[in-house]
Amino acid sequence: MKKLFIFSLFLTQFTFAQYQPNWQSLDQRPTPTWFEDAKFGIFIHWGVFSVPAWATKSNADGFGSGYSEWYWQRLFAPNLKIHPEFVEFHKKNYGNRTYQEFSQDFKAELFSPDDWAKMFEQAGAKYVVLTSKHHEGFTMWPSPQSWNWNAVDVGPHRDLAGDLAKSVKARNLRMGYYYSLYEWFNPVYKSNVNQYVNERMIPQMKDLVSRYQPDVLWTDGEWDHPAKTWRSEEFLAWLYNESPVKNSIVVNDRWGNDTKSQHGSFYTSEYGHGGADNKEVTGFVRPWEECRGMGESFGYNRNENLDSYQTGEQLVHQLIDIVARGGNLLLNIGPTADGRIPVIMQERLHEIGNWLHVNGDAIYGTRKWEKAPPYTKDSQVYFTKKGTTLYAITRKWQDEIVIQNVAKPSNIRLLGFKGAVKYSYKNNVLRIITPSVNPSNIPCQYAWTFEITP
Repeated sequence: MKKLFIFSLFLTQFTFAQYQPNWQSLDQRPTPTWFEDAKFGIFIHWGVFSVPAWATKSNADGFGSGYSEWYWQRLFAPNLKIHPEFVEFHKKNYGNRTYQEFSQDFKAELFSPDDWAKMFEQAGAKYVVLTSKHHEGFTMWPSPQSWNWNAVDVGPHRDLAGDLAKSVKARNLRMGYYYSLYEWFNPVYKSNVNQYVNERMIPQMKDLVSRYQPDVLWTDGEWDHPAKTWRSEEFLAWLYNESPVKNSIVVNDRWGNDTKSQHGSFYTSEYGHGGADNKEVTGFVRPWEECRGMGESFGYNRNENLDSYQTGEQLVHQLIDIVARGGNLLLNIGPTADGRIPVIMQERLHEIGNWLHVNGDAIYGTRKWEKAPPYTKDSQVYFTKKGTTLYAITRKWQDEIVIQNVAKPSNIRLLGFKGAVKYSYKNNVLRIITPSVNPSNIPCQYAWTFEITP
């Protein structure tokens, strides 16, 4: 009887596993609505690479030479034309010091997770994604699989991933983690990838999810192998069926060199490389997310100057463009090794937050408007919708806005403006007369939103 009971229990658990470890089954899982409603998140690249905090200024060569978080790899990349600059910089400033020794100076002594979380909330972000482990292999939590190469054993001697999660969740923001599947110089990875996946990667990801219960798992470094080698389907079946966040978590599309824009809760683009409208794959329309830094690097790059950074206006306009096309913006900040968010990054977040404070109704919880005209680099008016309400966001203050193929409105208001808005409607064409305002009562900077109620 006991054996029969155990067998029945096993059979019941297997039968009721909602998702099987194959893409055909995993792709049936809907993307949790919260992600598509959120629209704006904060990416954080922070780690041992934040100590040298240096890269060349340009990514124009296509090799990501402006990414300071790739510092260690660039010192040993003879096939890349940019590597001599990294080697020369390192020898001049650090001599024969090894990269691993930088962990001694990654102290995070000024890190205040409550201040960070407050800043993200004021910026209008709805979720946060921290690098729990970049390609260097250093973990920001006390991972048992990364002994003496994590933020608790060395450097800060602090659970950076856990401390930030507590503060972020206390602000009712969603917390997520970036995780690199591969590690540049891990000897086990280089000699036996299957052993690495079984004994390090899978246990680390399960520990990260079980310990902190994130709402986002943002994988990267997938390009060396297909998803089968990474055991991605098996892990995602566990994540969707058994993990403590099985109903709320979202994952990106970087699970193997054969999964980009094919599998995952959402699809990713980076610095505009491959960004697109929502696309249908395997019968489901998935949202997408554009990630980028305020400058050219994700990790803090001391070599960048003011002209390397996007202005607040440019970042707001990018947010508008992305949301109007149905996507999310994951905007990166690169903290310093001592735990400060550079002031220029704080200022940019403040500017975005000021704009969202006025215009958030046109961003959060919205979807793309199917009748919108095709957007180009010269487009000035963008559209979003929420239910039957249409939002027209103009990036240029103009006397009149003309919208075609729209239902007759019952009311129009300019967000942040208390006065009436005049308009005319004829033959499905709406003409909105922009109110006369002066600099003292203009509702916001950078872009303005008309809410059109049918």
